[in-house]
Amino acid sequence: MHSDVVVSRSAEQRDSRESRNGGPQPDAVSLAIIEQLQEDGRRPYAAIGKAVGLSEAAVRQRVQKLLDQGVMQIVAVTDPLTVGFRRQAMVGVNVEGDVEAVADALTALSECEYVVMTAGSFDLMVEIVCEDDDHLLDVINRRIRAVPGVRSTESFVYLKLKKQTYMWGTR
Repeated sequence: MHSDVVVSRSAEQRDSRESRNGGPQPDAVSLAIIEQLQEDGRRPYAAIGKAVGLSEAAVRQRVQKLLDQGVMQIVAVTDPLTVGFRRQAMVGVNVEGDVEAVADALTALSECEYVVMTAGSFDLMVEIVCEDDDHLLDVINRRIRAVPGVRSTESFVYLKLKKQTYMWGTR
């Protein structure tokens, strides 16, 4: 049960960590709410409240606060193939100069669903979702490679998606 895991967290662990946006880490109850929503993003607030020991109204307020703070999003995750996007690829990008400036430019491209700065062979890894191969070629050749600071790219075209999950829980 989620509350057993939540109760075992010490106050020092919660208070000593900060979220990626620099604000305080969500408390144990908020983390339990997040876990409930990761299992089912449409779970009613009343059911979540029962699971975490809060009223429906309190859950609603906490969820809104988590959304406003950018701690989480509630979205519909689709299978790209079923909604007209037949080509996905991960693109490794090597950068000359400011990696963050290039990452910011790539984040602005609607086809770039995931942009992460990395250590290793590439400075950035960028997941692209496109309608077809021509669209993918256009995005890589005319848009990504045109960004100032992009030195080189290497594309890893997806042949088949075997697993895609967002249920990694909370820590």
